[in-house]
Amino acid sequence: MAMRKAALLSLFLLAWPVGAAAKPPVLVELFTAQGCGSCNDANGYLAKLADRPGVLALTFSVDYWDYLGWTDTFAKPEYAERQKAYVTRLKLREPYTPQVVVDGHDEAQGLKTAEVDRLVRAAAAAPRNAPDIRFVGARRVDVGSARVAKGGGEVWLIRYDPRAVEVTVKAGDNRGETVVQKNVVREIRRLGSWRGKPQAYRLPAEADDGLKTVVVVQAPRGGRVLGLAQRKS
Repeated sequence: MAMRKAALLSLFLLAWPVGAAAKPPVLVELFTAQGCGSCNDANGYLAKLADRPGVLALTFSVDYWDYLGWTDTFAKPEYAERQKAYVTRLKLREPYTPQVVVDGHDEAQGLKTAEVDRLVRAAAAAPRNAPDIRFVGARRVDVGSARVAKGGGEVWLIRYDPRAVEVTVKAGDNRGETVVQKNVVREIRRLGSWRGKPQAYRLPAEADDGLKTVVVVQAPRGGRVLGLAQRKS
């Protein structure tokens, strides 16, 4: 029975048409920190972007401001590693906050909102041959076919909190201030590689915690975003 199911799945994936996907939203990633004295305005701007149609705006908290005395309540080492991959790919000197990365392809200082807006508009207008991404039940996601550059891509699972979360900072540069963050990423996990052919990926079990799930297909090592899809509630 298991072999039969696997065979049926293979036939289904092979029959999946190329180019069936609708154009995905633009992925905007803000790298910020609760201990960063210049990040609050960028957090507010990200919250506005999150309500813009055709945009998926996510907040990644990093931990390298913790030395000032406040331990960021949302930061994880894997978020800082993701930012470092962008630093290498985009040939920057070092990571910084607040930084905005648009579709894994361009970046801007998070307080330069006009520049970020320009990058978002350019990304929305750019042609994209995105693979179709379909959630199948609670434990599987299927990625369809698309043309890819040499090296293929990577499939990432991201889970984030869609609510605006308030944190009162008790030390460091923002001592006594309430930091408000929206679409805070709480988990990121690499599901596997993708070579432009239809492939199914197993999803980890989810807790009923109010988080939203998105799957991102991206060129390796902090490359361009090729496609993404969010599980419907």
